[in-house]
Amino acid sequence: MKSPAYKRYSVLVSSTVSFTVCFMIWIMLAVIGVPIQKQLGLSEAQFGILTAIPVLSGSLVRVPLGILTDKFGGRIVLFVLMLVSVPFIFLMQYATEYWQFLAIGLVMGLAGGSFSVGTPYVARWFSKEQQGLAMGIFGAGNAGSALTKLIAPQLIAWSAAAGAAAAAWKIVPNVYAALMLATAVLFWFTSYHDPKHLTDSKVSIKEQLALMKDPGVLRYSQYYSVVFGGYVGLALWMTHYYIGEYGMSLQTAALLAACFSLPGGVLRALGGWLSDKYGAYKVTWYVMWVLWVCFFILSYPQTDFVVSTTQGAKSFHIGLNVAVFTILMFTAGIAMAVGKASVFKFVANDYPDNIGAVSGVVGLAGGLGGFLLPIMFGILLDYTGIRSTAFMLLYGTVCVSLVWMHFSFKPNRGQ
Repeated sequence: MKSPAYKRYSVLVSSTVSFTVCFMIWIMLAVIGVPIQKQLGLSEAQFGILTAIPVLSGSLVRVPLGILTDKFGGRIVLFVLMLVSVPFIFLMQYATEYWQFLAIGLVMGLAGGSFSVGTPYVARWFSKEQQGLAMGIFGAGNAGSALTKLIAPQLIAWSAAAGAAAAAWKIVPNVYAALMLATAVLFWFTSYHDPKHLTDSKVSIKEQLALMKDPGVLRYSQYYSVVFGGYVGLALWMTHYYIGEYGMSLQTAALLAACFSLPGGVLRALGGWLSDKYGAYKVTWYVMWVLWVCFFILSYPQTDFVVSTTQGAKSFHIGLNVAVFTILMFTAGIAMAVGKASVFKFVANDYPDNIGAVSGVVGLAGGLGGFLLPIMFGILLDYTGIRSTAFMLLYGTVCVSLVWMHFSFKPNRGQ
């Protein structure tokens, strides 16, 4: 008979590992989408849709998954979710038309809904004082984005060296399908179920979606669409951005993109600890200001201009080099990691008896942000030809969050 403490931490570890692998799958098209874009001759907007389509299904399913978790428990729901995605991950290698990639990606993306399963599942094993840290550790599974950027390009390179050429990317769905299956089996034998964690809720999906009318849920959804939606959108877009803006190879671009994705995932636990110690409001407020500064600087496009001087015309160039750009992205990644945890500390504090449903709604908003942003990045790039318009858009979303926080939490200011 295992002790409660053993079960608690076994659930935390197994759930975090499972979420990490699910996130690797969710972001897979951010890497293999680059050779697929060349193969199919896609526009920037079409590329954005291709990479974002798994995020759409993974987001839309979060609300019903949150309800199912409240009713049946996270263990069975997460296990079935992982098993369902396996065949579709494997089928990705056989797609040849754009619509086929979209259709398979849509079903494959269901794995992204694992967040709204794992969050309430893990939280209910811990006391209120420990929930911020526990959910932060679980949320560190976002680092799966960085792992994909480190692993997938190497798999493609090895496959190309073996003679696969243009089809080298197909090794990634093969390996990832096997990885997901193995993870699902491992999770089943290392996780536990506690009937006391179930809530006999008879609330329908329609009633759950009505939570969006709650000012608190709406507010936290907007915050999360910035810190999580922005994280997912950039995680999907950054490899492509480095290749286009700085002319890098896929391997190098993905490696530098991981400098954003990795801290944006693993440091979420730090955000949980800070939220437990200093409060969700104060932590989220400072996170938004850090992002405001980073996105303001990142928004400036590469600029060349000529100035007439007493010695004739002189040319100047102003723009971020790779090093400065990567440092700013690294900083933004840390801020987003902390912010993702602090927003869900709000949820745990304000809705302790309805964590699953509210987590699903807030997660839906964040996921939809992650779906829409890469598409909007592509549209802006097609329309303007300026890559930094992606950061101009994100700068605007952070401004909305800061204004909303300012007027919503006036009594908290100075605490």
